[in-house]
Amino acid sequence: MSGSSAGWHVATVVGAQPLTVSSRALTLAAPGLPAPLPGQHVDLRLTAPDGYTATRSYSLAATGQAERVDLVVDRVPGGEVSPYLVEVARPGDVMEVRGPLGGFFVWHEDDPGPVLLVAGGSGVVPLLAMLRARRASSSVAPFLLVVSVRTPDDAIARAEIDEPTVGVEVRWVFTRRTPPDWPAGPHRLAADDLVAPGFTPADRPSVFVCGPTGFVEHAAGLLTTIGHAPGRVRTERFGGT
Repeated sequence: MSGSSAGWHVATVVGAQPLTVSSRALTLAAPGLPAPLPGQHVDLRLTAPDGYTATRSYSLAATGQAERVDLVVDRVPGGEVSPYLVEVARPGDVMEVRGPLGGFFVWHEDDPGPVLLVAGGSGVVPLLAMLRARRASSSVAPFLLVVSVRTPDDAIARAEIDEPTVGVEVRWVFTRRTPPDWPAGPHRLAADDLVAPGFTPADRPSVFVCGPTGFVEHAAGLLTTIGHAPGRVRTERFGGT
C-alpha cells in the first residue's frame, strides 16, 4: 500500500446505484487516497451547511485502486448518515474520507491458505471486497463464503457473488423467506452451513466474520464448536451489544 492514510481527503461522489430496497453502492473520487487492501475501511465525514459534522466508518466493497472509494451503504432506520447516503447523495456531492484503515481484518492475495468468510446482512461488504480481490488476482486459495440474510430481497450483490469461480463456493442462508424451490427452509445460521467442502479446521483456514454484534457472536461460537481455533477467527461487528 503506497501513500499515507493519515488525514482527511476531499472526495466527490461520481457514481450511485441502488442494490436493494435499503442499500446503495456509492463510488467516490478521492485524490491522494492510497489504494486499500481487502477488508479495510474508511471514515466518512459529512458537513452540513450550518457547520455540523457527522462521521461514520464504512467498509470498502472494492480495493486495489488508489484515489477511489467503493462503498455499499445499508440504510439504518433513524440513522444520521446512512439515510442521506442511500436516498439523497448524488454525483457531484462532496464529503471527506480518511483511510484506508485497519490491518487486522485483511486478506492478502499472496496467502495461499484456505479462506472461510461468514457474513450477516450488510456485513458482506468487506467480504465482497475479498471475493473481488480473489477473482481479480492469480490466487487459487480455496474460498467458502457464507451469507446470512433475511430474504432474497435483502441479498446485496447476489448476482455478482454467485458468479461461478473455480475454487470459490458460495452459500446463502435465508432466515425468514427463501427463493422459490430453495433446497432448504428458512433457518438461523447453523454449524452445518459452515462446513467447507474442500478444507477443514485442521487446515488452519483464515476465517473472517462480519455482521451485527449478535450474529457475529453466534457465528463465532459455531465456528469454535466445529473446531476452528479462536485465534484464527477474525471478527468485525456493528450495532449494539
